[in-house]
Amino acid sequence: MERFLTVIRNKYFLAGLAFLVWMCFFDRYDFGTQYAYQQEKGKLENEKTFYESEIERMEKSIKDAQHNPSEIQRIARERYKMKKDNEDIFVVKEIEPTDE
Repeated sequence: MERFLTVIRNKYFLAGLAFLVWMCFFDRYDFGTQYAYQQEKGKLENEKTFYESEIERMEKSIKDAQHNPSEIQRIARERYKMKKDNEDIFVVKEIEPTDE
């Protein structure tokens, strides 16, 4: 017991313990803050991969639209509701069923 009290009264031990407590709980970059930063970093990395894949998809779509006449025709028909002469277009919209 006496040895434990001498260790507790040691000024280097007390200074080290105070430093450790300060760094773990009161510092600007404590454990809670670091955890939040890591969570945000993971979320941003996921968003980055999503947007990179979207950019690749859009670039491929643009390249197809520039060089492929059937793709240009498909976009014109779907997006702008264009049609050929003597052709009828039927627009079908899906309605979600209600639970009543």
